[in-house]
This record gives sequence, structure tokens and C-alpha cells, in this order.
Amino acid sequence: MKVAVDFNKCTGLGICESLAPEFFEVNDEGELVLLKKDITDQELQGVEEAVAGCPTEALRIVRD
Repeated sequence: MKVAVDFNKCTGLGICESLAPEFFEVNDEGELVLLKKDITDQELQGVEEAVAGCPTEALRIVRD
């Protein structure tokens, strides 16, 4: 599984960063940085919460 970001939709609010900080970071310019793409089974819940919490629907999980 991988996490995907539609950077055209992302507004850099940082909700994803607070829910899955090992995957997402909002830099000093307010832009989202994807720290890693591959999701392990142990990390899935946090990423699912980040996807569900994204108000702009910019995040999704791609299942292989």
C-alpha cells in the first residue's frame, strides 16, 4: 500500500501531520511534504485517520 497526495487540492492545514507525522510534514512555506509513501500494516491506521481527516480530500491510500 502507498499513500498518494493530490498537491493541487492540498492547502497545508497540517491535520495529516498531526495524525501521521512519520508520513506528512508541513514545511515553513506551508507546503505539504510527503516523507514516505509505502505503508506497513502497523502504520495503516494512522494513515487512514489522516486520509479521513483531510478536509480537502487531497489524500488517498493506493492498495497494490
